[in-house]
Amino acid sequence: AAMLALLFGLIVALLRRSTSRSGRFLATAYLELIRNTPLLVQVSLFYFVLRPIIGISPFWTGVLALAVYEGAFAAEIIRAGLESVPKGQTEAGKALGFTPYRQFCDIILPQAIPIMLPPMANLLISLIKSSAILIAISVAELTTQASDVISESFLAFEIWFTVAAIYLLITITLSFGVSV
Repeated sequence: AAMLALLFGLIVALLRRSTSRSGRFLATAYLELIRNTPLLVQVSLFYFVLRPIIGISPFWTGVLALAVYEGAFAAEIIRAGLESVPKGQTEAGKALGFTPYRQFCDIILPQAIPIMLPPMANLLISLIKSSAILIAISVAELTTQASDVISESFLAFEIWFTVAAIYLLITITLSFGVSV
């Protein structure tokens, strides 16, 4: 889901920055629709409407729903990172004879990535925590597994504290990985 979210985010960010009015309109419509509706509603729509049409498993439905949801936030992070690079850098690339593609790959992107990295880590952490909502469509993720173990062992507090510790361990590791 993280890789798809980054891909969706990059495409939408580039559309938002494009000169095409229809591209900007589609990107803005996607962003407004996705960011202003609850994830649970989107997961339900993907599961009950899109899954029967496409014919994919509940797991991949959940992955796609999370990717589409987090991709909207990734798009704004990428767009803001790209726009934070001073315009003079693009002008310098033009003056040196760089093609627009080379300007983007060799000048703009290397300067934007360090700016985008901390919010992208937060996005990944959000995606990991949001995956718990996939219990609503019976995807066997950590929360679902915990519920199954609780129903067999009746050790609710111990299991939920363990689940919280696992999520905390994953997210803190990601946080430290980015800050280093």
